[in-house]
Amino acid sequence: MSKEDVINEFVSLKGIGKAKAELLYRSGFESLEKLKKASVEDLTKIKGINEKFAKDIKDQLIEEMETKSKKTAKPKKTEEKKKPAEKLKEKTEKAETKKEEKKSKKKAEEIEIVEEKEEAYSAKKKPTLSKEQKEKLLLRTKINRRRPEFLREEWFRYKRIPMNWRRPDGMTSKMRRHYKYRPSVARVGFRGPRETRGLHSSGFKDIIVYNVKDLERIDPKTQAARIGGSVGTKKRIEIEKRAEELDVRILNM
Repeated sequence: MSKEDVINEFVSLKGIGKAKAELLYRSGFESLEKLKKASVEDLTKIKGINEKFAKDIKDQLIEEMETKSKKTAKPKKTEEKKKPAEKLKEKTEKAETKKEEKKSKKKAEEIEIVEEKEEAYSAKKKPTLSKEQKEKLLLRTKINRRRPEFLREEWFRYKRIPMNWRRPDGMTSKMRRHYKYRPSVARVGFRGPRETRGLHSSGFKDIIVYNVKDLERIDPKTQAARIGGSVGTKKRIEIEKRAEELDVRILNM
C-alpha cells in the first residue's frame, strides 16, 4: 500500500487528522494491522500522543475488529427439522383455535348491545320572507360590517370617561365639527333599511314569552319566541315542548 492510502485509513478514525496520521506513519506504523498490534504504551512513546488519545484509538480498532468478526461468522442452525407428527399436531391446534374464534364472534354478535343512534342534524327553521326583505337583510349585514364603533369623545385621554357613546358638545369640539382625524359620530347615514329594523339576524321578529299561553299568539312563519330571563327551568321545559308542537322557533334555546 502507498503512503497516501495508509494515511487515509488513519484519518478515517475519529480524532486523527493528517498531521497525526503522518506522525504515526513516520514512527513505524506503515499499516492498520501494525497499529492494531501495537499497545497503548507503544503509542504513548510517540511525541504528541497522550495515554487518553492512545486508548481512544485502541478502542476504535477493537470495535472494528469485533464488527468484522460478527459479519464473517455464519449463523448457527438452532432449529432442527420438525417431524411430520409434530406438524400434524400444530395444524390441528390451529384449526381448533380458528373454530373457537368463530364461535366467540357469533356469540358476540348475538349479545351485541344496540347503541342509540345519534340524532341527525336538522337545520333550524327559517322565516318566510319576500325577495325584497331578503335583499334588505343582506344589505343590512353589509352596513353592519362597515359601520364603525361609536366611542365617547376623549375616552382615550382620561380614565374617568367611559367608552359608551355620548353626543359630543362644545364650541371647540373637533369631534362635533367632524374633523377627519377624530372618530366618526353616530348619524342617520349609518342606519340600516327600515323594513329590517328590529328583526333577528335570521329574519324572525322577536317576541318575548313568559308562559305557555304566550306562544299561541305567535305566527310561526314570521315570528319567533324568546324566553324571558325570569322564567324558571320547569316552566322553560313546558314552553319548549309546546313550541315544538306549534312549530315555533325559540331563539335563546
